[in-house]
Amino acid sequence: MIFIVVKFPVRPEVSADWLSRVDDFTQATRSEPGNLWFDWSVSVDDPNQFVLVEAFADGDAAVAHVNSDHFSAAMELMRPLLVRTPEIINGELPGQGWSEMGELVVPESNS
Repeated sequence: MIFIVVKFPVRPEVSADWLSRVDDFTQATRSEPGNLWFDWSVSVDDPNQFVLVEAFADGDAAVAHVNSDHFSAAMELMRPLLVRTPEIINGELPGQGWSEMGELVVPESNS
């Protein structure tokens, strides 16, 4: 699995509608055959920093994503909305999804 986390430092004046501006990109990426997840969050320390956590089944799926028309369009859309270049962590991990956190197992009686 290719696992990617990106921090997007957005201009304060677009922060409130960032998610709606990137929704076409989000939906198109989630529809890609090799996409495992594509989830946005807002930093608790900076309301103008959006964090994207995404994963792809393998390197081929990640390459297909970066070569897609919707990826190219999103890069052009995002560039003027950012205050600086995003930071990224990108790596290959074993497996195809999330595992349970062994240090914090919640008993079934909590549900």
